[in-house]
Amino acid sequence: MPMGSTANGPYGAGPYPPGGQEDRVVARIAELEKRLGDPTDAYGEISYARLLEADERAEVSKDGERALDDLVLNADFVPHRLGGRLERVDTLVRVMRQVFRRDITLGLGYGVTSFMAAVNVWRSGTGEQQRRLADLLLDGGKVSVAFHELAHGNDFVHNEFQARPVAGGYLLNGAKQVINNADRAAAWVLFSRTSPAPGSRSHSVVLAEGAGLDQDRYRLLPRYDAVGVRGCHLSGLEFTDCPVPASALVGDEGKGVELALQAFQITRSALPGMALGAADTALRTVTGFALGRRLYRKSVMDIPHARATLSAAFLDLLICDSLSLAATRAVHVLPDQTSVCAAAVKYLVPKMLTEAMYDLSIVLGARFYVREGEFGIFQKHVRDLPVLSLGHAGSAACQATIIPQLSRLARRSWFSDDPAPGAVFRLHDELPDIPFDRLTLASGRDGISASLVAAVDELPTGTPEERSAHGVALRLVEELRRVQEQSLGLAPRDRTALASPSAFALADRYAVLLAAASVIGVWQQAQGGSDSFLADPAWLGAALHRLARRLGLSVPDLPGSCEERLHKEVLARFRGSRSYDLYDTPLAG
Repeated sequence: MPMGSTANGPYGAGPYPPGGQEDRVVARIAELEKRLGDPTDAYGEISYARLLEADERAEVSKDGERALDDLVLNADFVPHRLGGRLERVDTLVRVMRQVFRRDITLGLGYGVTSFMAAVNVWRSGTGEQQRRLADLLLDGGKVSVAFHELAHGNDFVHNEFQARPVAGGYLLNGAKQVINNADRAAAWVLFSRTSPAPGSRSHSVVLAEGAGLDQDRYRLLPRYDAVGVRGCHLSGLEFTDCPVPASALVGDEGKGVELALQAFQITRSALPGMALGAADTALRTVTGFALGRRLYRKSVMDIPHARATLSAAFLDLLICDSLSLAATRAVHVLPDQTSVCAAAVKYLVPKMLTEAMYDLSIVLGARFYVREGEFGIFQKHVRDLPVLSLGHAGSAACQATIIPQLSRLARRSWFSDDPAPGAVFRLHDELPDIPFDRLTLASGRDGISASLVAAVDELPTGTPEERSAHGVALRLVEELRRVQEQSLGLAPRDRTALASPSAFALADRYAVLLAAASVIGVWQQAQGGSDSFLADPAWLGAALHRLARRLGLSVPDLPGSCEERLHKEVLARFRGSRSYDLYDTPLAG
């Protein structure tokens, strides 16, 4: 469907929204905020109070889903050439962040699973498959994705679920467990064994539409109870000689592993950035508590440890958003380099956000355990957020994606590659369409890390804050050199998923250095722009200092002005109802 078309599309009788990409996403976010309303208003349909009640019933919020239906949120998962709104991965993240800040269950349960499934079809589906799926989503339907099996976890190359080739198509046999929305989906993307032979060429991806299946040949498995995202419909499917036509195959037979890993390059980049919305709410909740709670005639905010914890959590959000931004924009600008960066985002961002929320819980004290009332949403986000590190692709699986590429990157890239173009780190610039067909499994190149090396000669040293940032950046480049040396020395076994713990630790250090490079890139691109905070070296120095300490490096203390600037910004954004990410977005409530 051409971009200007409206048939079956989400824009009513009007044309494709006017203006540039940034105009459209700003308008879309404002539309979401207006429709979803102030989450702190206890009487609102989609308030934290109502969302907590739905969670206690183990349900997805009905009012929340009705609002997202009204907003045709599924259109944000469909490429605009097919009648949807999807233009850029980074702008999709910004839109979904507004949903996740209210409820991770609503974000996952309503639609992100559909996006994770659909990416496989946008990448390798036929024109007919893409049109059918676009129509299904734009009509309000849901799609589920089923890569994993409980017996094999993230080792899906050894999955046993079969799509056995027969005349005219395939027979589905076996079970898929822990599928989000299995019972509510109109179609399922199934990672399936199409050959009994060992190896990665024995699996394929099948798009099975429920309406076309023999109802006696498959059944829904019982729903699972969950500690986090309790309202999500987590169940499974079991098939017995269930026929699907040859047209159900997505991409080429035997290319399932390759397709899955390419789809992961987009979804691993995007999903953690959406979760920043939940961490934003956590920081906002604890900031309000610290300002309002009084001890010994002073507020909790007057306690140095509390102030430092809030500023550190704010820094963590900025760091995570910088890495997420670089990864999602690299999908468009450096599609051949996204494999390792996407895995780093999916590994590091949920980990850092979970740690930040734990630190914030200490400030909240006993109220952290409360499941209702003003602070109940914090406890819910703490329970829900770790699910993002488990489902889809776990932390260890992401490290296992990075480890085999380290020695090649060490030889070919880090101190010899060209740095990533500035467009990777700019917040608002236009980008070309998502180049699904240019995603590659590994290229041996890493322009983002190369940007860290190049930045050392470019960072200014005029003010104390700038000198602090430059000094820490030098230490981080030295650390990258150590990572390079150790990567070159990896034994053959340590270049596989069966690597030693030291290799996994090496992948962790590399992910932190990618985050540092992203922070520097964002700060550099903010120079001369309208955002005075992002252009300030205070947050840059503080972020690099925090990452260096995370790596165990010994670095001088920060100038006091850095901490004061961060504290001032935490308070300003709280009082102005503006987001705690890079975008400083106006929020409802």
